[in-house]
Amino acid sequence: MKILVVEDEPRTAQALELGLTECGYEVTVTHRGDDAVELICTSAFDAVVMDIMLPGIDGLTAVRTLRQRNNSTPILLLSARGEVNQRIEGLNTGADDYVSKPFAMGEIVARLQALTRRGGEARAILLRVGDLTLDVASRIASRNGRQIDLSAREFKLLEALMRNQGSVCPRSMLLQEVWEYDFDPGTNLVDVYIRKLREKVDNDFDRQLLHTARGIGYLIRE
Repeated sequence: MKILVVEDEPRTAQALELGLTECGYEVTVTHRGDDAVELICTSAFDAVVMDIMLPGIDGLTAVRTLRQRNNSTPILLLSARGEVNQRIEGLNTGADDYVSKPFAMGEIVARLQALTRRGGEARAILLRVGDLTLDVASRIASRNGRQIDLSAREFKLLEALMRNQGSVCPRSMLLQEVWEYDFDPGTNLVDVYIRKLREKVDNDFDRQLLHTARGIGYLIRE
């Protein structure tokens, strides 16, 4: 689980980094609101812990900017006890939860677990497998810097595979996620679209990313 901590007070940032790392999270720390927006828009984080009072741009402006860009990464705001109006504004702007300072690390972890259970990973907007990237917000796929033209259905299929990279995706799962079928229509629909994806994603490159698990389904990996 990848967590971004946005906190300009050194001792608080260090405590959050140490506490979350000890709980098994992969932690990145930044101290400015504008830098946080850039990181969140270009990297996939499962959740963000963000102070309201920040240099560059404040936490509320950062949340508002991210939501305006259709970035829905879960955000847990940190606020001083007296900032009631700011906490309300933060939630109205698009933050998912808040914790008052001073806080207990156990509460931070519990809140993050609740946020990520709601689908934090599914909200990541930049997916990457090797030199293949998929920007979910702008709906742009590219490999080795070259943009790939995909239909809406091909895009959804590639997104489903990349969100489960390294794991086999059964045909039944792909039918449900991409076509919203709760049953097997008895056709080779998935196979046809995989063939189309291979033509666009793999055929012009030496290294193949799309693989077949015979009799089961498909997966994508380096």
